[in-house]
Amino acid sequence: MADLLLRAATVVDGTGADRHRADVTVTDGRIEEIGHGLTGRQVIDADGLVLAPGFIDMHAHSDLRLLVEPDHPSRITQGVTLDVLGQDGLSYAPTDDPALTALRRQLAGWNGDPEDFDWNWRTVGGYLDRLDGATAVNACYLVPHGNLRMLAMGWDNRRPTTVELDRMQALLEQGLAEGAVGMSTGLSYTPGMYADTDELTALCATVARHGGFHAPHQRSYGAGALEGYAEMVEISRRSGCPLHLTHATMNFGVNEGRAGAFLDLVDTALADGVDLTLDSYPYLPGSTTLAALLPSWATEGGPEATLARLADPAARERVRADVEEHGSDGCHGVVTDWDTIQISGVRNSALAGVVGSRISELAAEQGRTGTEIFFGLLRADELGTTILQHVGHEENVRAIMRHPAHTAGSDGLLVGARPHPRAWGTFPRYLAHYARELGVLTLEQAVARMTGRPARRLGLDRRGLIRPGHHADLVLFDPDTVRDTATYDLPRQPAEGIAHVLVNGVAALRDGRPTGDLGGRALRRDPRDHLVRARGRTRD
Repeated sequence: MADLLLRAATVVDGTGADRHRADVTVTDGRIEEIGHGLTGRQVIDADGLVLAPGFIDMHAHSDLRLLVEPDHPSRITQGVTLDVLGQDGLSYAPTDDPALTALRRQLAGWNGDPEDFDWNWRTVGGYLDRLDGATAVNACYLVPHGNLRMLAMGWDNRRPTTVELDRMQALLEQGLAEGAVGMSTGLSYTPGMYADTDELTALCATVARHGGFHAPHQRSYGAGALEGYAEMVEISRRSGCPLHLTHATMNFGVNEGRAGAFLDLVDTALADGVDLTLDSYPYLPGSTTLAALLPSWATEGGPEATLARLADPAARERVRADVEEHGSDGCHGVVTDWDTIQISGVRNSALAGVVGSRISELAAEQGRTGTEIFFGLLRADELGTTILQHVGHEENVRAIMRHPAHTAGSDGLLVGARPHPRAWGTFPRYLAHYARELGVLTLEQAVARMTGRPARRLGLDRRGLIRPGHHADLVLFDPDTVRDTATYDLPRQPAEGIAHVLVNGVAALRDGRPTGDLGGRALRRDPRDHLVRARGRTRD
């Protein structure tokens, strides 16, 4: 008899095929049978509920939250069973002591900087070991290009020497051999923004040899968006590396109504044989750090050098001109509109009163310019401020999610007083708002974008579908009531309508409540055959 019977479920299997009614059994953490009249020692009555594969977040920023808060309620309550980490070219492995000190400061706005935390790893393998069996969800990791640059050549704004490029390739190969599924780049963040096309092509060729993929935060989502996407496609053509366009958006006023031009570029690349997928989040505002709006020259040398420039009147005036008049490359080549920039979190608790306000509002209250508020916050918060950018367009969001190469990613930051609600609401929002209410996607299409399709990109041959022998990463939800409840005012609200979540057969959510059980694993790409496996498993 099976360990668990999910009885009379409406099965949406992750392929995009029509739903069907069936019993599903689970034994030893895997799906055993799909049929009718099955039995099990433990029974969950799934009548009226949809049974889907666990959702895969293709763009997660939970690199530290998984360790600080291992029951991971922001994901489990959405039905997410796998986070893809190491995004946007910056994370915490590989590293060394000096780089880690800088990274902790640079990434505090994304991940926090927890006190008394044990940073007991320096390699990708060490980080994955730390995650393995210690979290509620599974995790895959991308080697961050910015880390490679820091370790090989510091924060310099120049091309690498042959020796430095060799060093980056060696570090990348080590990370891939230790289980990373690919490489991420952050081409509007320091120091990744200093890389040229040739450097990225050489590194992507290394990724391709190891069976991984390239996940870029490309150079611009504003004035240079199409050119930025075209560069990423060209790198893929030249290197032979599969391409996954993360948080694929067309934002700011210059791109209103231009999703079609982006999707034409995608379709042309696919027709030419480029292995291309993309992800997006189902919201209009973006989210990043306030420091990300600075021009690239102002961030050269790392956080300490940046703060020193902000203390220099001549440098501040140069920044002001870039931000207000020319369009900072940190703000995607667009002149910054302070009415679109809303403070979502601060590192310095003395600044808590600004959270929720737009910079234009703070400027009006204080009788100052928006740029003066910008400088003051950056210095007082030591670059730790996070923001929402209200720069999206609904028609672009809908057009991109309809594309057959589309997958789902939250890009959710989990720190700050009022983070973007996408961290808690992305996956139920696809199911409720865009599938059930608007009909932009069918339920089956939405589930495929969150399960089977991303699993294929990650090289997971035993996850993402409801099939006998697959790992029991499963979610049961009510299709009529599932919805996101996280808002911009109250962003840390769990979804409604999600009843049960299993991760490797372990109940992480039962009757809508997190159990605290930690069934997650670090999933590592096997360099021998490029499939992704959990440690100790011959097949994942």
